[in-house]
Amino acid sequence: MDSQILLFIIKLVLGGIVSFLSILIMSKTRDASWMLIVAGFLTSYAALVFDLMVELGVLSQSALLIFGIPLSSLICTVVPSLCFILAFIVKISKK
Repeated sequence: MDSQILLFIIKLVLGGIVSFLSILIMSKTRDASWMLIVAGFLTSYAALVFDLMVELGVLSQSALLIFGIPLSSLICTVVPSLCFILAFIVKISKK
């Protein structure tokens, strides 16, 4: 088995557990900061699945380039971090 495939499997399993547990937290808490943290975890898992699909050749990268970076890869990288940043800003602003 290729070590890269094994690494993707480990990431998918652990990311699936994190996503499942974050959905459980989301159902129990309605705080905006927690919702944004959950959104960050879910979008990072979706980005991992997208990266795997691109690696396997099921999907292709976006033809749109921003500074030489495919738009789809840029979105998959930026959106989870933005969710976490917004969650921390909301949490800090409430105190």
